[in-house]
Amino acid sequence: MEPKIIFEDSDLLVIDKPSGVTVNRAETTRGQETIQEWVEGKKILPILPILPILPINTNKQSLRSDELTTNNDFFGRAGIVHRLDKETSGILLVAKNAESFADLQRQFKERVVKKTYLALVHGAVTPKEGEIKVPVGRLPWNRERFGVIAGGREAVTEYKILRYYDTKILGKLTLVELYPKTGRTHQIRVHLKYLGYPIVADPLYGGRKQIRSDHLWCLRLFLHAKGITFCHPRTGKDINLVSNLPDDLQSVLTKLVTSN
Repeated sequence: MEPKIIFEDSDLLVIDKPSGVTVNRAETTRGQETIQEWVEGKKILPILPILPILPINTNKQSLRSDELTTNNDFFGRAGIVHRLDKETSGILLVAKNAESFADLQRQFKERVVKKTYLALVHGAVTPKEGEIKVPVGRLPWNRERFGVIAGGREAVTEYKILRYYDTKILGKLTLVELYPKTGRTHQIRVHLKYLGYPIVADPLYGGRKQIRSDHLWCLRLFLHAKGITFCHPRTGKDINLVSNLPDDLQSVLTKLVTSN
């Protein structure tokens, strides 16, 4: 597992995460290589935790709890600002210092960051452009999965159709570009499933029969974090980065064209 570096400077590392790799280390990832361990192995983070700089006459007991929390989160997550599902490939931001980490997290919270995803889904999605705005929450009867449920958190995803495919064997498929305005877990996957257009080869929301069929021609979830735009935490300049569709997913699209 060797993520591709898309952008790097003294404050940021932006990588292209491969599919099949978990982002953060956890009890459930023992024995698995994660992006967090890869980042730690790069030794790009400060060796010792950086505490907030205090005015000369300030008592150490007056340290703000939110600043300490930021430092703990920064080192606890190895500077990884946000998450991608294990099966999803694409752009991931890593901060090299606590200040950049805090600023980028603020941008996500205030919805300054703009993200773009590509997905191939079952069915012919209509209309060609639209907004999906339904709440997403963890399913009470299956804590590992999420769904559209009453009392869930606000979730908004805008989308645009890029291409329709109508194959004799696989039926109708749609290549969709998606722009999530919120960052709920599994948001895009749940929203598309809710509309009746599950993502190709989705192991959680595609259904067992559909998954077995999909794996005959697409070996993994067809969801890719294609683009991201944010403000550089130090310079304030807009950074716009793009990740090309990986070869395995591009090959799927090529086969769909030739099979028509």
